[in-house]
Amino acid sequence: MAIATNKGLSLAREIYADRSKRVRELRRDGKKIVGYICLYPPVEIITALGLVPFRIFGDMSEPITAADRVSTTMVCPFVRSILDLGLKGKFDFLDGVVGAHTCDIGAGIILQWRDAIKDAPFTHLLDVPHTDHAPAVDYFEGQINSFKRHIEELAGEKLTDDKLKKACEMHNEQRKLVRQLYDLRKPDPPLLSSAENLEVMVALSSLPVEEGNSLLEDIIQEVTERKVKPSPKKVRLLVWGPVFDNTALYDLIESADAHVVVDDTCVGTRAFWADVKPPYNLHALAQHYLVDIKCPRTYRQAEPFETRRDYDKDLDSRFNYIKKAIVDWGVNGVVLQSVKYCDTHGYEVPNLRHYLDTLGIPSIYIEHDYSERSMAPIKTRVEAFVETLG
Repeated sequence: MAIATNKGLSLAREIYADRSKRVRELRRDGKKIVGYICLYPPVEIITALGLVPFRIFGDMSEPITAADRVSTTMVCPFVRSILDLGLKGKFDFLDGVVGAHTCDIGAGIILQWRDAIKDAPFTHLLDVPHTDHAPAVDYFEGQINSFKRHIEELAGEKLTDDKLKKACEMHNEQRKLVRQLYDLRKPDPPLLSSAENLEVMVALSSLPVEEGNSLLEDIIQEVTERKVKPSPKKVRLLVWGPVFDNTALYDLIESADAHVVVDDTCVGTRAFWADVKPPYNLHALAQHYLVDIKCPRTYRQAEPFETRRDYDKDLDSRFNYIKKAIVDWGVNGVVLQSVKYCDTHGYEVPNLRHYLDTLGIPSIYIEHDYSERSMAPIKTRVEAFVETLG
C-alpha cells in the first residue's frame, strides 16, 4: 500500500501531522509495530526481526488529563504526555513497547505501561548503565542480549548474523543521509529551515528504515535543487536539550530573526552523529548506544576510574563534539532548553554553560512544560537574546 502521493518535504510534513497513518497501514498488512521510548533501545534488532520500530512521542497540543490517575504531576511532562496518550488509546496500533533506564521516571513509564495500558502486550525495559567505560559496555551488551531473546518471541523468529548486519547497514545509511541533510544548513542562509528539518526528523522516526532512507534521498535532492530558500537572518543558533518534537520552538526562534542551524537534541542529531561500527554484533550495538550517543544521562570522564579529577578535561571530554558543531555550522549562540522536572538535563546546564563561556559562545537557558502554551512566555526572552547577539 502506498503511503501517499506526495514526495520530499511535503510528504515529511504530511507524516509529521499524522504520525500513525503509515504504521497503521503496515499493521493492517500484517506487520508488527514496536514502539520505543528514548534513543537507547537498539532499533537495528527490531528492524532485523522484520518488525517496524516507531518512536513514541507525546503531544504538546493535547492537555494531560488521563495520566493524572497513574502519575504525579511533579514529574517529567513529556513522560506524562506519553502515558496520557497511551491511556486514551492513541497507541492502540502498537504490538510492543520497549524503553530504557534513561532516568528513574523514564524507566518507570514501562512499568506503568505494563500495568495500566493493555494495548501492547509486549513490554521490555533495558537497564542502561550511567557510565561508558568498558565494564559498563559489557554489562549493556548483556542487557541487549536479554532484549534480543525477549523480542524474538514477539517476532516468532531468531535473529541471525546476516539479518543484523543488513539492518545495521540500513540504519547506518540513514545516519549518513541525516548528516547530509544537516550539511544543507551550513550555508548562510541555510538551504533548509529548522522547522522543515524537524518535520523530517519526526517523519523518519515514524517509518520503516528503508522508507525513511528513500524519503531522505528525495528531500536532499529537492532542497539542493529548489529555487526558493529560507531568507537570511542575523544570528545562527544551536539548540541543545532533551526531546523536542514540535516545531513551535523553532518557529518562535526564527520569528526572532535567527536560524537554528544545528541541534543537539533527542529528536535531532544525537542519534545520528556516529555509525554502528563493524563487526555488526551485540557488542558493537552496546558500544554505539552507550558510548557514541552523547546524552547527559551517561557520565563521561576524561580518564575512567581516575582518583583525582581534572574539571576542565572532563568538560572537554563531555562537550567537545558541541564545540566542533559550533565551528562547523558557524554558530553565534546556544539556546539550552529543557523540560520541567528533567533533572538529567537540568543538572548539566551549569557545566555546559561554563564550557560555552570558555569558548566565548553566549547562551541562554529556557525551561518549558512540554506544551504549546508554554512557548509564549519564552518568546520575549529569545528575542532579547537574539538582539544581544545581533
